[in-house]
Amino acid sequence: MAEEKQTPETEAAQETAAEAETEAAAEEKKEKSRKKKKETVPKEDYDKLLKEMDAAREQHLRVLAEYDNFRKRSAAEKTATYNNAVSDTVNAILPVADNIDRALAQENASAEDMKKGVEMIANQFRASFEKLGIREIGAAGEPFDPALHNAVAHVDDESLGENVIAAVFQKGYMLGDKVVRHAMVSVAN
Repeated sequence: MAEEKQTPETEAAQETAAEAETEAAAEEKKEKSRKKKKETVPKEDYDKLLKEMDAAREQHLRVLAEYDNFRKRSAAEKTATYNNAVSDTVNAILPVADNIDRALAQENASAEDMKKGVEMIANQFRASFEKLGIREIGAAGEPFDPALHNAVAHVDDESLGENVIAAVFQKGYMLGDKVVRHAMVSVAN
């Protein structure tokens, strides 16, 4: 068998490796002794930490319960608000429906009386809309606005200006700043 020759470089490398092993072993012993020291917590401190942890857990559960109650309460309020709005709207329109029923119950009414009755019902509808905050949009002669009007026809009329509503086929309505229904119009030029 051939013997390996030890060079100064290999001897130095072996010594360095041996020193590293002894340092690692010493560090491991220190770490074990630290863990043993950490594991030995006095009973009073341990009980105190457990109480603090239980208090924090209890507070966390209370916050979760409060949030769940808030979420349920908010959903109930939203539903109640919607139902109140629908109820108010129906209450504003019910008198109109009653008058339509009365008009239909008339057996011997002339065409003129029926026309007068329909006009009264239309006025009552307008009053109900006004009470609800609904306003009409899209009258002939107004400037065309694509945010409010739906152009379904185009006419050439020199008597009207450019982008002016020439005719209204269906009225539009707004509730506050929200368009409920766009006005269907014919636009000039």
